[in-house]
Amino acid sequence: MNRLFGSGKPKAPAPNLTDVIKTVDERGESVEKKIAKLDVELSKYKDQLKKMRDGPAKNSVKQKAMRLLKQKKMYETQRDNLGQQSFNMEQANFSIQTLKDTKTTLDAMKGGVKEMKKAYKHVNINDIEDVQDEMADYLEQADEVQQALSTSYGMPEIDEDDLEAELAALGDDIALDEDASYLDQAAEAAPSVPTREPGAESIRTGPNGVQVDEFGLPQITR
Repeated sequence: MNRLFGSGKPKAPAPNLTDVIKTVDERGESVEKKIAKLDVELSKYKDQLKKMRDGPAKNSVKQKAMRLLKQKKMYETQRDNLGQQSFNMEQANFSIQTLKDTKTTLDAMKGGVKEMKKAYKHVNINDIEDVQDEMADYLEQADEVQQALSTSYGMPEIDEDDLEAELAALGDDIALDEDASYLDQAAEAAPSVPTREPGAESIRTGPNGVQVDEFGLPQITR
């Protein structure tokens, strides 16, 4: 059949926003270059008009400059339109890409949930509790083994009453050592040794040169 009627032309692929944006941007750059070229020519005409006198020649140059200025305005309008088109397509492309990313994220999350379900099928809470109990039993047995290994042998038999009495005596000795400071305080509070005989303060000399006490009785000195 293809030999008789021929085969149809293959369909062109659907336009891609990214490619279209690139094409529009290239057109905008091309227009921008034309505007820059017109600016150079207009600058030359502007300098030429400053040096010319009024007359037909100046009017002719002025008309050329006006035509170039109209072309520049037209190109500027095209440039602005192309820039707006590119911006609109950029926004649309960004929205489309965001939706694609959202779908990809959602698919990944769904796949993660499925994997979690499969993983939980292999996990039993009862098995975990059994393992915990078994581990606790082994740890307890290990503690018992350590205690058995640390048992002391060949220790002399000592009466516990004797140990308690010795401990109580040791406590008294510690208390005495801690309260020994009261001896120093008692020593500081004790009266000092007298430097003269008792009653010496009350002995005085009478009118005949005889020493008498406070009652006037003569005192015999040795």
